[in-house]
Amino acid sequence: MAILALFGVLAAACVGRPPEDATGQEIYLQLCSNCHGEGLEGGIGPALGPRSDSAALPDRFLTLTITEGRGRMPSFSSTLTGDQVDRLVEYLREEQAG
Repeated sequence: MAILALFGVLAAACVGRPPEDATGQEIYLQLCSNCHGEGLEGGIGPALGPRSDSAALPDRFLTLTITEGRGRMPSFSSTLTGDQVDRLVEYLREEQAG
């Protein structure tokens, strides 16, 4: 039963593409917050906010993780453009610095 619930959450996170001109925050809220929390505090996925492990990782690692997936995290290469991924990483960095 827990596996079905996890699959449902992951599938919900992958539904729909954000508008081409969506901000990093809008992309995060639409695609990432279900697993990483609305405030980047973590949940199913790891925390992404200030003082999180991801704050010390290079941008290239975040970009590759978003586009190719990692572990339970799905790939978003068919959902996000390169520019959208860049805006998402920029948003994460702004929040981590905050």
